[in-house]
Formats: sequence, structure tokens, C-alpha cells
Amino acid sequence: MNMTISDLIVDFLEYLEIEQNRSQKTIANYDRYLQRLVEFAGNKDVSKINDDMIRKWRIWLARHQDNQGAEMGKTTQNYHLIALRSFLKYAAKRNIETMTSDKIELARVKRPQIGFLDTDEVGRLFDVIDTGNPVGLRDRAMLELLFSSGLRVSELVNLDRNHINLDRGEFQVRGKGQKDRPVFISPEAAESIDLYIKSRNDNYKPLFIHYSGTKSDLDDGGYTRLTARSVQRLVKRYAGLAGITKAVTPHTLRHSFATDLLINGADVRSVQGLLGHSNISTTQIYTHITDPQLRKVHKQFHNKKKSA
Repeated sequence: MNMTISDLIVDFLEYLEIEQNRSQKTIANYDRYLQRLVEFAGNKDVSKINDDMIRKWRIWLARHQDNQGAEMGKTTQNYHLIALRSFLKYAAKRNIETMTSDKIELARVKRPQIGFLDTDEVGRLFDVIDTGNPVGLRDRAMLELLFSSGLRVSELVNLDRNHINLDRGEFQVRGKGQKDRPVFISPEAAESIDLYIKSRNDNYKPLFIHYSGTKSDLDDGGYTRLTARSVQRLVKRYAGLAGITKAVTPHTLRHSFATDLLINGADVRSVQGLLGHSNISTTQIYTHITDPQLRKVHKQFHNKKKSA
């Protein structure tokens, strides 16, 4: 069966949506990554995809620059290769002759250093927020929820008011890969969320809303769902006000949630479930900084004075 790369991309994206039930964001990303292959190689027959083409495409990706002149990171390059690998697997499923997916090897990437806040820093971050107004109540509830639950920022901003059961202190969230998982919140976070919700006099669905415009605009419904970018800016601003010099993002609070659990004795499998990680190796990046046995060994054996 002869088919161009672009034609098969259309079929592949429909397959992801209908049969694989992948999110629209994932489908859009895969489309963007694969279109870069067409941009580089041209809209050739799928059978023309081979080792030499992909080797040259990888070089092209490594040298690719955005509008600001920034080069593409290794992790982003790997996203392109992961999309290509799935695309080639789909071609094989359709019995379309082309390169096999097992020939696509991902680039080795440097493991990022995990940044997290200790208990004192988390407290300072919360305490710096002025809760004497609706915006401050919203922001305190939002940051407490991030730390208490380990939510991703995308999961946070997609929450509606009816998603959370404050009485039970738990709810379900749909994360990456359309996977549902239970989320639990502390009494402190539940109290902050309750205070924030009671401060609102609207009937809008989103849990966290953006306050904007004049008072008349607000009275007419000038509320919108808070965006991930807005949350990132707010977290960064409060970290600065709290005198925290390290880079702090919403994901830092997710890291802080995981390390807090492990430091206090939680097992890595349970933390994997609470974070919604598909692979436990993703969760294990935290264990080297939270291993209680290593702490015990250090305390027992380090710098002990030798007896005479």
C-alpha cells in the first residue's frame, strides 16, 4: 500500500483520538512533531522513511532554532522520536511497509536535578500571601492544594468546584494518558479552599478563576478559568516575596509533596500512585534524596571520634 507521510499522519491522529482515547493536547503535540519530519524530508511515500533519513532529521532537530534563536533541548528532541516511533508502530499495524519502530533509539539525556522546598520554606510561601481579599484567598487555597495533593498544574487549572469533596477530603482527577487517580487533601488545604469558595458570589464552574477588568466587567461575568501560565507567575512571585532564592514553580510543589511523603516513611509504590506515574522509575528519582537508611548510616558512622 502506497501512502504519503502526511496522509498517514492524518490516519494516525484519528487512530490516537478514536481508538487510543488520547487527549487533544497529546494529539496536537504528535501532529506538531511529525509535521517537522515532513518539513525536513518533504511529503514522501512512507516507504521512503529509512535510517539515513532519520539520522539526518535528528541532526536537523539538534540544530533547529526557534524565533528567539534558542536550540531545541534533548528532551524535546526525544519527544519527536517518541512520536515517530508510535507512528511507525501504527504503520506496521496497518501492514504499510516502512522502517521498523525498534530502530528508533532515544538520545541520552541528563537527569534533571530535583528541586523541592523544605517544611520551613513551604510555611513561608503560604504565610506571605495576604488572605484579606478574594485574590489572596484564592492563591492560598491554590498553593495549599498543590502541596497537599501533588497535582500537576494542568490538573489544577482544569478543576471545577463540583470536582472536590471537602467533607471527605478527596476526589478523582484525570491525569496524563487519560488515567484517573485518587487525590487526597489535608484538613488545612480543605479549610483554605472552603474559605476561598465562600468568598465567591458567582456560579461559575471553575474552581480557580482569574479576576480581571473593572467592577462592572466582573458583575457581568468577567471571570475566566485561571491558566497554567498565570499559576506559574503567581508561584514565582510569592516565592520571591517569601525570600526563597531557589527557582520555584508549581512543579516544585509537586516535588515537595513527593519528598515530604518519602522523608516521613511512605513507600515508593504508594507515592507512585499518588503522583499518577505510569512507570515507577519516574518516582524513584526522589528516593536518593529521601532515603532514611542513608541518613541513619550517616548519623551513626560519620565523624565519630576514635577512642584512644
